[in-house]
Amino acid sequence: MKNNNHTEITDEWVEHVAVGGAILGGGGGGSLNEGINFGKLAVEYGNPRIRSVSVFDASEVILTVSGVGAPAAADSHVKPADYVQAVELIINRLNERGQTVAALMTNEMGGFASVNGLLQSAVTGLPILDAACNGRAHPTGPMGSIGLSGDETVLQAGVGGKAYTEQRHELLVEAHLSSAADTIRQTAEAAGGLVAVARNPITAEYAESNAALSVYDQAKALGEAVQTADDGESAAAEVASLLDGEVAVTGTVDSRELETAGGFDTGTVVVDGNKLTFWNEYMTLNRNSKRVATFPDLITTLDADTGRPISTAEITEGQSVTVVVAPASSLTLGAGMKDPGLFHPVEEAVGKPVVEYAFPEV
Repeated sequence: MKNNNHTEITDEWVEHVAVGGAILGGGGGGSLNEGINFGKLAVEYGNPRIRSVSVFDASEVILTVSGVGAPAAADSHVKPADYVQAVELIINRLNERGQTVAALMTNEMGGFASVNGLLQSAVTGLPILDAACNGRAHPTGPMGSIGLSGDETVLQAGVGGKAYTEQRHELLVEAHLSSAADTIRQTAEAAGGLVAVARNPITAEYAESNAALSVYDQAKALGEAVQTADDGESAAAEVASLLDGEVAVTGTVDSRELETAGGFDTGTVVVDGNKLTFWNEYMTLNRNSKRVATFPDLITTLDADTGRPISTAEITEGQSVTVVVAPASSLTLGAGMKDPGLFHPVEEAVGKPVVEYAFPEV
């Protein structure tokens, strides 16, 4: 690895990136409060570092870190140490094969996901790549596999569940990507709804060609804009401006329906008669019965009074919210967002057409 200057990780940086990440989470990407606490714990513990992909040799190994499960699961038990253990399970297996890990990379942006990797970096000394599998949150493992084929053999580890109970799982799986992703998702469900994950070792060269690069600056800018705004209206307007999007709806949550099953949260939110569907993240928004935005376009909900992002797991009936949308072209997306085949499960989950909107050329 070559030398270069690096971003200084402070408590303020953590807060900005977590808030901005929650906006980019589009309703998913984990708990904002937990993310801020996790990031600050990392700063307190040690010296997490972020590095550009350009400082790594092409063959050096990058390991993705993630959380997998249903954000609204009420019985999930994942501790910060579980995120470190998942990384160590992969590192140990690779060491047995004479390979070493050079850096970590977060799976996506989100309230938690955007700072996922900081504690692992502080504990292991490994830097974090300034990249993600996607610069927004996404529901499935294959979408976060940055173009790896479903029949490619990968290593994945999942750790979670309440200690000393039947829910506790510490799993290392080597299988075709599609099978490994399903196994991790099933493990999350068995563990109470969530597991800490490390997965899919790749080379720096592959990451440079297929990952979403330089993701933290956008998250930081969004978070800083919200936290320095005078009120929710100005915060929403600034978010829309930064993302070349629009404030699509402002109003009261008429209803919110959610079902947690199979390691996913699936449901609908209606704001002043305008319907949003979600599968962990918001997938569609219809305004006046007309489709306004479709995943991977960003659809995100903010508190109308404060501008603070609200996830699909947190939003409740009666809240005053603002829905901001932005085109996928304003986001940094990895290769997993370019395969129409990965979007058919979205249609099955939310019961709405998605592929024809996300890939009009197909």
